[in-house]
Amino acid sequence: MKETLPKMKQTKKQKNLTTEKPLGPVANLEDHVPADWWLRVFNPLYLKTDGDVVDDPLVTQKEVDKILEVLSLKKDHKILDLCCGQGRHSLELAKRGFTQVEGLDRSHYLSQKGKAESKKQSLQVKFREGDARKLPYPTDTFDCVLILGNSFGYFELAHEDEKVIKEVFRVLKPWGRVLIDITDGSYLKQNYLPRSWEWIDKKHFVCRERSLSLDGQRLISREVITHTDKGVLADQFYAERLYTQESMHSLLVSCGLSDVSFHGVVSANSQRNLDLGMMERRHIVTAVCRKDWTPVKQKITPAVRTVAVLMGDPKLPDQVKPNATFGDNDFYTISQLKSALRGLKNYKFLYFDAHPTMIQDLVRYKGKIDFVFNLCDEGFQNDPYKELHVAALLELLGIPYSGAGPQCMVYCYDKSLVRSMAQELNIPIPKGMCISPEDNACDLPFSLPCIVKPNCGDSSFGITQRSVAYQLEEVVSAISEIREKIGYNKPILIEEFLAGKEISVGIIGNSAGECTVLPFVEEDYSALPEELPKICGYEAKWEMHSSPYGLLRSIPVQLPENTEKFIVECCLKLFKRLGCRDYARFDWRFDLEGNPYLLEVNPNPGWCWDGHLANMARVGGISYAEMLELILKACETRLTQRNPL
Repeated sequence: MKETLPKMKQTKKQKNLTTEKPLGPVANLEDHVPADWWLRVFNPLYLKTDGDVVDDPLVTQKEVDKILEVLSLKKDHKILDLCCGQGRHSLELAKRGFTQVEGLDRSHYLSQKGKAESKKQSLQVKFREGDARKLPYPTDTFDCVLILGNSFGYFELAHEDEKVIKEVFRVLKPWGRVLIDITDGSYLKQNYLPRSWEWIDKKHFVCRERSLSLDGQRLISREVITHTDKGVLADQFYAERLYTQESMHSLLVSCGLSDVSFHGVVSANSQRNLDLGMMERRHIVTAVCRKDWTPVKQKITPAVRTVAVLMGDPKLPDQVKPNATFGDNDFYTISQLKSALRGLKNYKFLYFDAHPTMIQDLVRYKGKIDFVFNLCDEGFQNDPYKELHVAALLELLGIPYSGAGPQCMVYCYDKSLVRSMAQELNIPIPKGMCISPEDNACDLPFSLPCIVKPNCGDSSFGITQRSVAYQLEEVVSAISEIREKIGYNKPILIEEFLAGKEISVGIIGNSAGECTVLPFVEEDYSALPEELPKICGYEAKWEMHSSPYGLLRSIPVQLPENTEKFIVECCLKLFKRLGCRDYARFDWRFDLEGNPYLLEVNPNPGWCWDGHLANMARVGGISYAEMLELILKACETRLTQRNPL
């Protein structure tokens, strides 16, 4: 049996998961700026490199003092802190008694940090993720909109900045005011530092290069962030538009705002006081939203949507379930589902579980239902290999439905195919190999222990405590046992067995800005006897009353911020690449050194009241019924805004 690479090499590779390979000298900085750079740089490193001005409580307090000096705000005014970052200004306003403050930012990392801090300090601040060019608020909502900390001018094209201001105009109430804290473009064009470097703590230093864009309208910056022990952590490029007083005035007026005023120059108060960059010299500019109230549309009672719920057939055999039949637990789960759906307003649900007449029933009800809630994860006629057939049937009949399409199911049902796609996206996976019926496991290209499982399938069918092998003989036995269960003509996947945390990540939604990433949960193996392998296999899901694995439960998990951010980014990439829709679950496992690896992707994951997805929702304060409604709403939004199917 071949040995793995030395552990030291493997560890180094995994520890640098978020490291970008430095480019060395470049001739033109502008050539290397990603159009969406603002999606990438606002992470823990940002709070290190810029922490002297964007994460210093004293700096924030002085900036809020200036805001309150300029604006006549009342404690009950509704305030939007747009592009709020980690919410430092929102939180400070809440501390001072402002009761209706909301923050919105595109960075998942920063907005989550704001939520956590708000909860920690028991402050009533709402944080949302969203795009400043398309604000998720009704017209005439806010008394004041703040854009602070030089958070304006990030987009590659100037008309994208116009979209932001027009959205600000829309969501402001009549006579509401906007305040923007923005760099002095005229000053910076003449006084930017072409090169600088500074220590940001005892272990980190950052080197910067800057140049003006070809049109002279943007300042291009490059940051190379280095750790004295780990080397280069990031080599990142970004660009910010330089607005003069004249161009800023012109932009605000062209977007409908009036009474534009500048309130002096603001200088950063940094304890390091070295390279202040865009924060060195800024303007405070305000404008008034002179407009009429938008006519109130007559409130129309939402129409009741008729939804057909497709499920497995309890009258047919099901090879995945114990005794190959629906049992009391299954019927109780269905009862819990119906109870939860029954409480949802504006929906009428019809249930279809008779597979012999499913096609005729769907044809008969076509046109009488708005869409199908596809919960038939057992597959057509309870054949797990025919789960995709249900979606394909709905496609052929032209009936809109929730969840993944047939192509996505084909991809995700094949674990080795998902592994390959993950590798293409630079997402780490455990070492592994797929063996066909004629293959054997004698030449594993990695060290034991390993886990043996069906390459195709779900519900942990075929995965038991005997699937974890510590000796070559146990590998052979595990392969034989799986083949007896699933057949001798199916491929089998063998992966290195990782002994660290096992976590699940749930996503509900579709486009990145609208997705809800549920709190991560971890499998708690603490009650499991020491001699049993720590896996969540068939015994844990189907034999919970007769097996020690029935003691397993899901618990909230705390991960380092950069690790959580990395995992979320990977999940969102795979969600899009695989064509997942409405909801999905991603399973990860860590090695003993804390490095995460993707195990599998579950489109249309288990919907039961006590499953992983429901547990994640519960940790996030979302009830089972609310979770189901979120999935239904995600489906409705997709069907309304995008492809009708």
